[in-house]
This record gives sequence, C-alpha cells and structure tokens, in this order.
Amino acid sequence: MAASLVTDEISRELKEKAGVVPESVTDSVNQTLANTEEVQTHLLHFLSLSNPEVLAQLSPLQRAQSLLLLAKTISTLYTLKLRCTGVNPADHPVKSELGRLSLYQDKLERFLSLSREPLRPSTTLNYQAATRFIEHSLPDLTPEQRQNMRDISRGEGPKMKYLETVGQKRKYQSSERQSVQSAADEFLKKAARELLGNNGGMKGPLIVEISDDDEQPEQ
Repeated sequence: MAASLVTDEISRELKEKAGVVPESVTDSVNQTLANTEEVQTHLLHFLSLSNPEVLAQLSPLQRAQSLLLLAKTISTLYTLKLRCTGVNPADHPVKSELGRLSLYQDKLERFLSLSREPLRPSTTLNYQAATRFIEHSLPDLTPEQRQNMRDISRGEGPKMKYLETVGQKRKYQSSERQSVQSAADEFLKKAARELLGNNGGMKGPLIVEISDDDEQPEQ
C-alpha cells in the first residue's frame, strides 16, 4: 500500500514537470515504476515461502532454493534502493553479502547436479579375481591362453571392449543394471568363448581328441 502511494506521487510529479524533464527520462521512470509494482505483487506472493510451516513441507534442496532466492531478492532490492539514493553498492557492505550469496548458489547448484545424476552401482565385478579363478579352474590352458587371461585381467586387448560397454550401461542406465552373479556368468562365458574357442559344441581342454591309433582295435 505504501509503495503504491509512492508510485502515484512520483507519477504526479512527473506530469507536473512534463515540460522540464526530457521525454526519454520520463519514459524510463514510468517503466521503472511499472516494474516496481510488478515486483511488489510477486514479492508478496513469494514471501509466503518464508513461513516455517510451508518450509517444513519442502525437501531440503527445495528449502535451500527457496531461502537462497528470498535472500537474493532482498539483497537485490536493497542494492536497487542504494543506487536510487546515489550510493554505489560497490562501496557498501552489501557487496560482501552478494558475494556470500554467490558462493552459496554455487554450492547449491553442485548438490542439485548430484541429485540429478544416476545412482552408482553398489557392487562391481573384480575382473582380476575372476580371471584368476578361471585360470586356476582350467589347468590345461596353453601359454598363449594364459597370457590372454592376464591381458583381460589388466583390462588390455579388444576382448575387454564388450565388458567395458556392459559396464558403462550399468553405470548410466540404472534401470538395466545386472546383478553381480549375472555379470560374472557373462564374463566367464565371454572369456571361455574367445580364449578356448568352440569345437563341436565342446570347449577347451575338456575336448577328447581321438587319434588314428585309438580308432584301431587292439589285436
């Protein structure tokens, strides 16, 4: 109500001095007055967020956003008042307050970014332990196959591309995450298929090779 009276008084004074004050200045002042009335309308609505009962219903991040926005609004209006009275805000203590609010805004934005990121998987597959398990469970591996297993354990070679792709999908698509057991089974199948090959549906050293001598019956 008080702000409206001040606005009306300023408008009346401008009309009385219409011939003295340049038209461009009058237009700027009128636009500023209109913006001030609009700010007053929105500010009264926004001040309801400072009610403790309203704040209690908000989440911590929403509460922090509301309080920060309220503090920035008050500081901005006070800075505007200083400028209107001929005071440079850079030489006023309000400058440090604006800097402090800027730091809080950066912190809040970091927390908001973290809240929007996908959840990280709670468990991961230890590839080194898995390759050691395979190596010890298959004692008949050739030196080349053992070297390939060590390369997989170190994350080297093209054989790990498939596993890295699966790991990225589990990281960025939380709805399609695989369990540790399924990831281990997938790793074992992939390693056996690429290292040991596939001969007639049987893999690796378990294949029984029949020589020509074995096919001849004993005399």
